[in-house]
Amino acid sequence: MAPERFFLELSPPSDLLRDAPHVVIVGGGFAGLRAAHVLAGKTVRVTLIDRRNFNLFQPLLYQVASGLVSQADVASPLRQMVGQAPNIQVLMGNVVDLDVERKEVIFNDRRYRYDHLIVAAGAGSSYFGHDEWRPFATPMKTLEDAATIRRQVLTALEEAEQTPDPVRREFLQSVVVIGGGPTGCELAASLNDLMRHTLERDFKQLDPSRCKVTLVDPGDRVLRAMDPQLSRAAGDRLLQTGVELLLGGRVQSIEAGRVVVGTADGERVLEAGTVCWTAGVTASPLGTLLVERTGCSADRGGRVIVEPDFSIAGHPEIRVVGDLCSYSHTANGKPLPGMAGPAVQMGGWVAQDILARSQGQSHAPFVFSDFGSMAVIGPLFAVADLRGFKVSGPLGWLLWGLAHLAFMPNSENRITLLTKWLWAIVTRERSALVITDGAGAAAPPAAQGSDERVTAARA
Repeated sequence: MAPERFFLELSPPSDLLRDAPHVVIVGGGFAGLRAAHVLAGKTVRVTLIDRRNFNLFQPLLYQVASGLVSQADVASPLRQMVGQAPNIQVLMGNVVDLDVERKEVIFNDRRYRYDHLIVAAGAGSSYFGHDEWRPFATPMKTLEDAATIRRQVLTALEEAEQTPDPVRREFLQSVVVIGGGPTGCELAASLNDLMRHTLERDFKQLDPSRCKVTLVDPGDRVLRAMDPQLSRAAGDRLLQTGVELLLGGRVQSIEAGRVVVGTADGERVLEAGTVCWTAGVTASPLGTLLVERTGCSADRGGRVIVEPDFSIAGHPEIRVVGDLCSYSHTANGKPLPGMAGPAVQMGGWVAQDILARSQGQSHAPFVFSDFGSMAVIGPLFAVADLRGFKVSGPLGWLLWGLAHLAFMPNSENRITLLTKWLWAIVTRERSALVITDGAGAAAPPAAQGSDERVTAARA
């Protein structure tokens, strides 16, 4: 006999779950998906709400942007991940409001009552009060962002192959990446490898040595959150492969194809056909909504300040996890970083705590296990700090690859990624260089040179 199927909150659930507590999870990222996995098959009703129907593996977005893997390789459908569990309903929509008195979330013109609410809505890109820069410097937070960067780079190279003007050609072969954290370093290294080796093999008109990738950061070194030894190794590797580092530089303005950076020696103007932004993050708007509806507090980045059990003051039924929460109940008093590792642990612990409370049992306090940090700097080179074990080079890359495959929630994607990585190492070929997204999108911006040179480039 086929199992009974039902829509949670839309029609009565099965008799087994009719009186079970209802857990609503907002966000299907690392934290939300982990919470759903823990609750799958348990005597609770679960509704997982996300504005997308997939879980995005954000740490590998830069590989989509540089054509190493496709979009499907880093996105896993939520219904396939947890939707087949009999007690979990996956719904696609954008939560627009909360009624904390009635314990309801509002989305898709409906109200859903909850007994427990887990908010794992994540974070977006911050331009530090300069949102006017966004149209000219693509962020790296969504699948669409990565596809846009890939399209911009490949379209620029296709135009460069046809233009007779050397100034325009050099402009099109240039990329500026703003932000020297892990995402910025990984993106700069991967785009540099793409442009130099793809050009050498596939384009006849272009000179790979004229490619230029510039990484801008206000600090004195890249990867400032990592050990100085590893940071130095990463910076040296970037320089060795041809990436230019502009350290100690703060962005003053961004226009189409033009970035003005203030340095100790004065302003420097960078011109490039592609500009990418990886410099800052801001909490989801749901954080502001929670502050307005509950009176809870948030930090300067908009992250909700939570209690030791991830609840907010006065509302033990509401938990905030992942990039949206500011959790400072640590041994050193520093907030947990917005990374995949902490998010997975938060989501899993909160789900276990809800189960324990629903059964009248106690639950051990949350203790974060820091497994370290790592960043990949091009093919077969990565830096990693794993609980004091510091390594760089090919061994670091191997550890990085194993860690990312382990975190990947979809087994099929693990196999696909491993295959494409090995193929790229052996052949230096990339599998996702087809320009299909955003048909009819605007051409690369004009270089900010003299009118005569720009006119000649367009002729």
